[in-house]
Amino acid sequence: MSKTYTLGIVGARGYTGAELIGLITAHPHIELLFVSSRELDGQLVSEHNPAYRGQLRYESLNPQAVANKRADAVILALPNGKALDYVVALEDAAPETVIVDLSADYRFDERWYYGLPELTRTRYRGQKRISNPGCYATAMQLAIAPLLEHLAGPPQCFGVSGYSGAGTTPSDRNDPEKLRDNLMPYSLVDHLHEREVTRHLGVPVEFMPHVAAYFRGLMVTVNLWLQEAMTADFIETKYRQRYAGEPLISIRKDAPWVSRIANRHGVEIGGFTVAPGGRRVVLVAALDNLLKGAATQAVQNLNLALGLDEFESIPPMEKVQ
Repeated sequence: MSKTYTLGIVGARGYTGAELIGLITAHPHIELLFVSSRELDGQLVSEHNPAYRGQLRYESLNPQAVANKRADAVILALPNGKALDYVVALEDAAPETVIVDLSADYRFDERWYYGLPELTRTRYRGQKRISNPGCYATAMQLAIAPLLEHLAGPPQCFGVSGYSGAGTTPSDRNDPEKLRDNLMPYSLVDHLHEREVTRHLGVPVEFMPHVAAYFRGLMVTVNLWLQEAMTADFIETKYRQRYAGEPLISIRKDAPWVSRIANRHGVEIGGFTVAPGGRRVVLVAALDNLLKGAATQAVQNLNLALGLDEFESIPPMEKVQ
């Protein structure tokens, strides 16, 4: 394929924006047209992202200026609540532009395709408005989906994330000193990702997030009650069958570790443990919140929307038994 598509990134200063620039730099069919950041306006992109070799500079672009660029696609890597003005401007001036929104602003909007490809790619019908799932929501849905029809009650999910998940705006949850020797719980009921998973799986989900003193990667330990007794081997086989052929999902016997998933582009699910009686199973899912939880998944969705191979420019996930 010889066609090259142009891409703009809005909110490129953050951790996810940097990961996106790295992935797009390696992409043979997509080139960066612009990267927008108010704080880095005028600086060379290559000064902050060594993998990028071009002369492109960060620009501080308002919504109309972004739309006037007429990129084939735009990724919005903005905080929650900030996407609307850009979406309105693009829909008015550049309706053919593909928009991938990394915030939660459109994850509950039926008009937008909810892009968790391993679970939703068959529902993609050429939509140009794509909502990228949350990082925790991705891990929880992939961990629960193979047993969804067998559930006897709400899944309970205990999550721990590195502090990069709290973004770059200073807060208690990304302050290394306050996190030192600490595990910080927050939003223990009605968390946004709890509502997101409940909506998209169609079952109530209970989620208890925490942040720890490491930088990147997250883990969810998922407790599932089943309608009928199952063995750990049977459950593991179900997961292997469900995700067979998925290059970014690795099923393993033991429980995944955050340190093993950091800087990798997929998800590990394992540690299948069944309680006496066979009707309660506990399992663990881990992913890098900046990659499969954000940037990698955005590139999957972008590739899908542009008619490219879904995994173009994404390094393969090494499978571990």
